[in-house]
Amino acid sequence: MNHRLFLMAPLTAALLALAACDSKTPTTETAGQKLDSVIASTEHQTEQLSAEAKVNAAQAKQDTSDALRDASITTRVNAQLATDPALSAIKIDVDTSNGHVRLSGTAPNDLARARATTMASAVTGVIAVDNQLKIDKKS
Repeated sequence: MNHRLFLMAPLTAALLALAACDSKTPTTETAGQKLDSVIASTEHQTEQLSAEAKVNAAQAKQDTSDALRDASITTRVNAQLATDPALSAIKIDVDTSNGHVRLSGTAPNDLARARATTMASAVTGVIAVDNQLKIDKKS
């Protein structure tokens, strides 16, 4: 109800200005009817904007929740890999998107590479693991 009062003064001024500019064209609509029409239109636009804001807020909340979940998965996969002596000594990049984990970097051998996939897959929330680890020929 307060927004109606807040909108009344500028809307009334706008209607009076329109009425003065439009004095050449006869109209059957009264100033009160014009004001009611403008108020109804403004209220409708306000409701639409409010609905859009609610949808945007819900989407932002979901996006934040997804990002936090993925960050948590990445942290837990890194911690899991750090417990393996063969894997903890090397740099493995872990990227997570919607529960899909991508491992990149190097592994000392095929067995360690396969173990990295198994360890990452065991982390709660992991949907799939894309193991892009290369075998380090120096090891």
